[in-house]
Amino acid sequence: MKYAFIFPGQGSQSPGMGKDMYDNFTQSREILDRASDFCKIDFKTLLFIKNDNLGISKFTQPAVVLNSFMCYLAVEESLNLKPELTLGHSLGEFSALGVSGGIDLLDTIKLVNKRGELMQKACEGKNATMMVVLGLEDSIVEEICESAREDGKQVWAANYNSDGQIVVAGVRSDLESLEKTFKDAGAKRALVLDMSVSSHCPMLSSASDALVEELKPLLRDSFSPVISNVTSKPYSTKDEALTLLKDQLVKPVLYKQSILNIEQNIDCFIEFGATTLKGINKKITNKPTFSITDAKSLDEFMKFHEENA
Repeated sequence: MKYAFIFPGQGSQSPGMGKDMYDNFTQSREILDRASDFCKIDFKTLLFIKNDNLGISKFTQPAVVLNSFMCYLAVEESLNLKPELTLGHSLGEFSALGVSGGIDLLDTIKLVNKRGELMQKACEGKNATMMVVLGLEDSIVEEICESAREDGKQVWAANYNSDGQIVVAGVRSDLESLEKTFKDAGAKRALVLDMSVSSHCPMLSSASDALVEELKPLLRDSFSPVISNVTSKPYSTKDEALTLLKDQLVKPVLYKQSILNIEQNIDCFIEFGATTLKGINKKITNKPTFSITDAKSLDEFMKFHEENA
């Protein structure tokens, strides 16, 4: 079986995530304890107990990545499984980079803590947010955004998730003013999300520049292939990563295109830490996706793997 390891992004977090892995797997427990010391963040409280910090970007991002790593390490502890390639959705590209060997796992967690800070700072005072648009073709959403920008509004297509599901980033009032336009064009829904950053658009240009400086000393010269959100193609060197991860903050996530590009070379997708991408993948590909979030879901995957090895 040829596997692709895939990693969810911000928005996939939930109180209690990772607790089962922490309780049942040595490597999962060790990385949380080490990350708490390394990042000076109480990850036990952040992940396991309901709290407001889990919704703040500088805490959300390391929490989501750490949870993905805990699930990945539980698999590593149980099976000798190597992916053909790795892929992440938005923030998840950094989880993919860590698992591919591009950055040390602890350094990755600390890096996305900084990434969250930089994104929040870039959006301060700009009333930034994002909107999900359902039921429209990509080209129609793009045309509406382009027309709005010509009228002085700040709105951009940001995440291409699946056919009929695209996320738009920008200024809250500008996005709200487009709700009727999207619905008049045939959208089933146009919903402003509960977010305080506008990811994957030019509003994050200052964060993009600063992130590269944080990345430079951490990246290894070469690593296993990672699929870029920006190009939907693989990269495996430090120079490529610096360019692509700088662009990633200000350009749209081509998730749908990425899955379509790789599905013919993959038998199965494994999502680590959430079920978000499993739901999206069902709309893109017929290849199965397993979401590993706890010991039970890992057991189910292990049975599948043994039957199909």
